[in-house]
Amino acid sequence: MIDIDVARRLKDAGLPWEPADGDLFMIDTEQMRDEAFMLSSMVIERGPGLAGGQVFRFNGTTEWALDSIEQHEALWIPREDQLRSALGTAFRALRREEDGVFTVDLSPADGAERREIRAPQAEDAYAGALLVHLTHAG
Repeated sequence: MIDIDVARRLKDAGLPWEPADGDLFMIDTEQMRDEAFMLSSMVIERGPGLAGGQVFRFNGTTEWALDSIEQHEALWIPREDQLRSALGTAFRALRREEDGVFTVDLSPADGAERREIRAPQAEDAYAGALLVHLTHAG
């Protein structure tokens, strides 16, 4: 799972989120940021909010008093496959180097210079590559 600070940077860079079952998210407050939640129709379901956005309703959470939150209050923690998919055609390859570090090769469509992003875990390499892609795409 990527770090909450990286997830926040991805959100700030404009990564769109269409919530779906299986998505992980955190509530980015001091008291809740260490707890990850997963959208699931049995536990946390999506529904329409009063302001037109989505709301996440917590079902059966008797151990603490959280009924629902608005989507904008949740911080999406994309999985490795979601990060790779978000890279689209800019993604060229993922390699595991001899030193165990993962490298993502990016080839932006706008003709920008090919880039390599390295990280100790594959999802971190994808997240770093996506940050580069989102911040240099426009």
